[in-house]
Amino acid sequence: MRQKELRLALVCYGGISLAVYMHGVTKEVWKLTRASRRRPGGALSVSETVYADLLAHIAARSDMHVAVVPDIIAGASAGGLNGVFLAQAIHSGQSLEPLTRLWLERADIDVLLAPDARVWTGFAKQWAVPLVRMLMARGDEATKDTSEATHDEVRAKLARLVRSRWFEAPFSGLGFSRLIAEALDAMAVGDTGAPLLPPGHPLDLFTTATDYSGHAQRVALHSPAWVEEREHRVAIGFHAITGARGGMALAPLCELVFAARATASFPGAFPPLQVTEIETMMASRGQEWPSRDAFLARILPAHAAAGTIHQAALMDGSVLENAPFAQAIAALPMRPAESEIDRRLLYIDPTQPPAPPTELPNVPGFFSVVFRALSTIPREQPIHDNLEALARQSDEFARIRAIAASIRPDVERSVEGLLGTAVLQSSPTTGQLYAWRLAAQLTAAQEAGYAYHAYARLKLEAMLDTLADTIMPAVPGLSRADVRGSLGRWAGYNLRLTRDEEQGQSSELVAFLRAHDAAFRIRRLRHLSRRLDDAAHEMPDVAPAAIDVARDAVWQALSLAFIGQAPPNGAFGPVAAQVLDDPGQVLRYIAASSQLTALDAQIDVVMAETLRHAPVPLARMLLLGYIGFAFYDVATLPLMRTNGLTEMDPVKVDRISPQDACSGLVSGVRRRLKGEEFHHFGAFFSRAYREHDYLLGRLHGAERMVDLLASTSPLPLAESDLADFKHRLFAAILDEEEGQLVADRQLLPQVRAEWLTK
Repeated sequence: MRQKELRLALVCYGGISLAVYMHGVTKEVWKLTRASRRRPGGALSVSETVYADLLAHIAARSDMHVAVVPDIIAGASAGGLNGVFLAQAIHSGQSLEPLTRLWLERADIDVLLAPDARVWTGFAKQWAVPLVRMLMARGDEATKDTSEATHDEVRAKLARLVRSRWFEAPFSGLGFSRLIAEALDAMAVGDTGAPLLPPGHPLDLFTTATDYSGHAQRVALHSPAWVEEREHRVAIGFHAITGARGGMALAPLCELVFAARATASFPGAFPPLQVTEIETMMASRGQEWPSRDAFLARILPAHAAAGTIHQAALMDGSVLENAPFAQAIAALPMRPAESEIDRRLLYIDPTQPPAPPTELPNVPGFFSVVFRALSTIPREQPIHDNLEALARQSDEFARIRAIAASIRPDVERSVEGLLGTAVLQSSPTTGQLYAWRLAAQLTAAQEAGYAYHAYARLKLEAMLDTLADTIMPAVPGLSRADVRGSLGRWAGYNLRLTRDEEQGQSSELVAFLRAHDAAFRIRRLRHLSRRLDDAAHEMPDVAPAAIDVARDAVWQALSLAFIGQAPPNGAFGPVAAQVLDDPGQVLRYIAASSQLTALDAQIDVVMAETLRHAPVPLARMLLLGYIGFAFYDVATLPLMRTNGLTEMDPVKVDRISPQDACSGLVSGVRRRLKGEEFHHFGAFFSRAYREHDYLLGRLHGAERMVDLLASTSPLPLAESDLADFKHRLFAAILDEEEGQLVADRQLLPQVRAEWLTK
């Protein structure tokens, strides 16, 4: 059976108490992933069984097994908080179920209030009553169906909040950190299975934060030579390789707490995070933080260098970056591949636009202008810039594919002239493949003429950039400009870049490319993968099973090529530190670590075996593409801004939001989120509110998970089948939550009634 990976790059928006809704959504991502990675004998919940049945239905119809792989997670504020928990569950195999109980029971005003803020002065009490009445009287569609008991609960907790201290954050920062640690502890002691990603697959987690004081950053200009500005954005990233067994944490608990606490420090509600808070929390737990200095130097390098780590104060990540698409998109290149991939950028936006006003005020008021300028507008900036850039990239790849197709007849004639048509009907050995590849590269260089020098120089510059990025994590005290400059000077002294009339390029440059140019190998195999996508249309007489076998072989070869991109081992640090004094030594170490020439031999073995067993027309197409890729690359690489290293040509974008919940599974449940109240703090005032939003998050997420699976199926699924799976999933979720959602006994019956009478 063919294998396909539905890879998800998840972007989670901020939303304060709408975090409860996002927990429901991310729980469905987790459940679908569990269903797709089901092990023999592994127990699934009722809703996970529905997902497994849908996956089996797709496999039966299309002879393709789909595995769900959420391997990139980026979030800000409430989204970053949920992203930390989801990433930990995916990497470790731990369960998100204990987290639900904590969200419902502990994400409450009475728990979050700082102990010394719970009872304040009589002056505050005197003004509390009319202020509470004013806030409660606002009325909103989200709370119009709230019971009187819930209204009383919200009124009492709102009064306690209003009576808390003023002009200081009412919520406890240390208490919040301890609550996050409590949630991670609960996950760790719960049921743990195998990791939800394939062994050896990377997982990237990003959260955003805002540095209150910022740090100085130089920007190069023509005149003056540089200017200095302050950078306040902070990206806290974690990169981990999936292990073979469960229970392995994504990162030390204190660092995950740091990331979650920093990104969710909403200004005015929580105090900014300072390092001493995490140190205090760890001391109270009787635990040490051995990786403290390395972690802080990585995420706050300027403060670490200046010795101001303890003065740094981090605020909510959504202040400057509420939708961290850039981090997710940047992580797309260089992912390993062993099967066909369908990459999605999936973002969760929990907000719902308010009803448009009947008429706009002539002049906005003083306080409304200040509030919008300082808080609302920065958080609501649209994402079209990121998505348009992604769309332009997809369009660019489509154009490049069209150009490659247009020159295919010329390339194939050149390869046929080089090898002879009789050779193309044979089954080459690995030695012959090696010799033919070298001959084709030499011929491509000679036929390209003077244009080949520009192509080779472009490859070299891109390669030096990649090598600098490889070295940088091992030398945090150096700037990228210094590292890249050192590599460039070494190349200028040691690589003869003048064109050789016989070879097309100098022998020094050829040796350097063979030792370091993993990108060329990856582009070549991606080209073969695209040619196989076209094979079913171009070769109707070739059995689909034969094409699938060839496709699997190409993906296997691609996974080998990616090994050459793996960073050097842990002993690389002392060697990398010599990059300014002896860059040649560093480059030799990287070459010995990547072993690209040995990987070439392994890839040739895979390709030779595939060519030996493939039908003649298919084998000829593969051989022309594999041997002739040097010709294609000369023509198309200069057009690629990304050096061709993106995971797949197209990246499709999908959204999960209450704004989309108006059709399909939840068409009969038209409810606004309770957490929207009180400027998105509403869910902190009532467990009933939290249960409501959590349930809607599960329902919205479940519907979109079914839609995602349907859209990745090679053959369209019948609408009646999709409706059946959605209804089964809906019923399963309501049954699963029957004993857990207890604050409002009418919630589940009401939702069932709305759904059934739609």
